[in-house]
Amino acid sequence: MAVAQHKPRDRDPARRGGRARGGRARQAWRRRLGRLLVPPTFRGYRAGWLGADALGGLALVAVALPSQMATARLAGLPPVLGLYAFVAGSLCYALIGTNSHLSVGADSTIAPVLATGVASVGLAGAGDDAAAMAFLALAVGAVLVAVGSLRLGWLADLLSTPVITGILAGIGVEIVARQLATVLGLPGGGTTTIGRVRLVVDHLGRTNGWSLAIALGVLVIVTVARRVDARIPGTLIALVLSVAAVELFRLGSAHGVAVVGVVHGGLPRLRVPRTYWSQLRRLSPTIVTVAFVCVAQTAATVRETRAASSRAGDFDRDLVAVGAGSLAAALAGTLAVDASPPNTAVLESSPARSQLANLAAAAAVLCVAAVATAPLEHLPAAMLGATLLVIAAKLFHVRQLRAILHFDRVEFLLALAALVTVALVGIEQGVALAVLLSLADRIRRAARPRDAVLGREPGTDHWIPTDVGSVTEQVPGILVYLVYSALWYGNADHVRLRLGELVDGADEPLRAVILDADAMSDIDYTGLQALRALAIDLESRGVTLQIARASHLVHHDLKHGDLLARIGSDHLFTSVADAVTACGRPAGQGGRS
Repeated sequence: MAVAQHKPRDRDPARRGGRARGGRARQAWRRRLGRLLVPPTFRGYRAGWLGADALGGLALVAVALPSQMATARLAGLPPVLGLYAFVAGSLCYALIGTNSHLSVGADSTIAPVLATGVASVGLAGAGDDAAAMAFLALAVGAVLVAVGSLRLGWLADLLSTPVITGILAGIGVEIVARQLATVLGLPGGGTTTIGRVRLVVDHLGRTNGWSLAIALGVLVIVTVARRVDARIPGTLIALVLSVAAVELFRLGSAHGVAVVGVVHGGLPRLRVPRTYWSQLRRLSPTIVTVAFVCVAQTAATVRETRAASSRAGDFDRDLVAVGAGSLAAALAGTLAVDASPPNTAVLESSPARSQLANLAAAAAVLCVAAVATAPLEHLPAAMLGATLLVIAAKLFHVRQLRAILHFDRVEFLLALAALVTVALVGIEQGVALAVLLSLADRIRRAARPRDAVLGREPGTDHWIPTDVGSVTEQVPGILVYLVYSALWYGNADHVRLRLGELVDGADEPLRAVILDADAMSDIDYTGLQALRALAIDLESRGVTLQIARASHLVHHDLKHGDLLARIGSDHLFTSVADAVTACGRPAGQGGRS
């Protein structure tokens, strides 16, 4: 019988441990290499997702194809450049971004801003608008990459939801004003929203009925398709039917319907855009505004997706991805890109599981731009104008505006101010005003914080605000006060005077004031001085100041500001009930926290 030979086991623990450590190091290196080479949204990809992603890509193409061409027209560019922008944005975000459903491309929110910026410095009409747009895309992309790399994504928080709602609605109004002449078949003109509307009204009698009919037909098809089934590509159906109608009835030559004309397709020529450094100072407001809007809209779009991640740094990486999309768009000679809420919503409602759906859509759009642009020369401008009207309607969130009005009239006024300023003055001014108003409102709230006088629930040790609808009782001679804010230089005097008024207005003489610090995150030097003045004033009246439920941060501020030594550490308590109980004890027998 053959005897099995076994390799001698390595009995050296150090050698075995070294091999184990080496194996773990190789595994860690492979994981790092995998994270480096595999885009975030493709990690853990399964073959079974291919069909779902293909369907999601087709659904996205049906919406993106007409909307991207319309957005390019909104920016004053040839429609094919919108397709290039979509390809650039989709490719870069799929390779860098972290959200599996976010769609990036030419966006109607920033397109009018870019067009206005180019026109404001005299670059429009010079025969090379695309070069100026590409330069803006380069600058905007560089700013977004810098913002994401420096982890400045928190800048999006400077705009509240009501203000963003107002800005988007204002942009929607501006888009409608820009497209009224197109859908009515009238010559455009005017530099402001009011000016454009006035020109349309003055020439209303020259409306082209065929153009208006096409636009109305597009709106009907899109609306019906959406109500029947959101997956029906209503916009694409309207595009095909409008092109067919123009060719069949010779609407362009016989009835004066404006069409896109010859579309020079093919693959984009990649090159560094012409620089306009001499105009950079005048273009900087447009660059900063567009970048800020991209940050805010990307944040809002990411929050609304079911694939949103809460991992730290993901949003900053998403900003780098959107910025890289604009840089790629600049090399392709087209406009800056942004996260697209409508296109993202399409992917959200589709079975798509990863960014492969965006890549599939980008490949299909690139094929159309390269070899299938001939039929687009018969595309009526009214169809693209109607498409933009649909997008504008999506930007005007009536329900959300109603909800804001119902919640808080002041916040609704902020939204309304942003809406009116963007629509009638300009988005740069609207965004700047919105930021200032948002910060002013936040400062106003912090400077005049809400407060409450607390009462005890009968038979318990619970102290609650007296105005919440529950029955409370007061302990004679004691005032318990709660302020819902940090104590800082903006509200210190207000809180001191407010407490003085409550003491003066008490029904009977007080022997103690208990400051409930549970909602107080910190105290600055000015707040500390106001609290010291309050303690001195109360002491002169024979009233002691007690502090309950102070956090370790507030305790630190009281101690290092020497206020704790003045009022005494025995006047700090872990609960309001303990402070009230201590008010009846002899001095020196308090309940230090």
